[in-house]
Amino acid sequence: MDAFSPVPLSDAAYRTLSDLVYRHSRIRVGHEKQPMLTNRLRRRLTELGLASFDEYCDLLRSNRDPEEIEHLVDFVSTNHTFFFREGDHFEFLRDRVLPEFARKLPQRGLPLRLWSAACSTGEEPYSMGTIVSEHLRQHPGLQWELEASDISRRALHRAEAAIYSTEASAQIPSDLLKRYFQQGIDSQAGRIRVKRDLRQKVRFHRINLFQPDYPVSREQHVIFCRNVMIYFDADSRVEVVRHLSRHLVPGGYLFVAHSESLLGIPHDLESIQHGIYRRP
Repeated sequence: MDAFSPVPLSDAAYRTLSDLVYRHSRIRVGHEKQPMLTNRLRRRLTELGLASFDEYCDLLRSNRDPEEIEHLVDFVSTNHTFFFREGDHFEFLRDRVLPEFARKLPQRGLPLRLWSAACSTGEEPYSMGTIVSEHLRQHPGLQWELEASDISRRALHRAEAAIYSTEASAQIPSDLLKRYFQQGIDSQAGRIRVKRDLRQKVRFHRINLFQPDYPVSREQHVIFCRNVMIYFDADSRVEVVRHLSRHLVPGGYLFVAHSESLLGIPHDLESIQHGIYRRP
């Protein structure tokens, strides 16, 4: 099959693929995304030596390659993000959350636990890590752990590499850029990389937010889960919020995106400010 020849994606095949994506990730792939899915999957068909999308659907339904569904979810995942996105959340983390827990946790011998639950390509957890590291420069003594997870292995590979274009540094304050990032030279010119000390503080996991159990502590003080629930239907959002809330300690904070109010979702969290909730 010519890798550049158009391969038609029938409505029936599209329904099969979108249903499989929903069952495994709860991501709704609307009909308007059919051209996008067609373009993204053409190369995959070539790699697998398949002549049609119908053959690809047969492969997925047969479960001959259980990991192939992960590739499919990867192809439909949206990984657009940037450092310090929705900056007021990071200001709240710096000005309220960290001082609050820095007073309590060292006395109890406990670490501060943070989790970026839809970390995409890593900009969010590394932004969180710089804020915590900056706080500790002035107020040492607090131990901390930072988990980061995503459903996309492709995004996680990029997050673990921690290499970004210099354009990505536009939202990073200049002092933090100097302190926590390396500038690429020679073959890496035009790129930045998170420095080793910060990279090693972040533990990455592949987590589907709808799997029965999460491989992270159930005693999180801070959970960021932003810009992912917009892809879920109402029932799925209810399930995610309930599951995440169980992983917060009393007094812990859940951050959701500005576009992801919990209005209409039953929960036991207190609304603190736009996109920020606290477990009583």
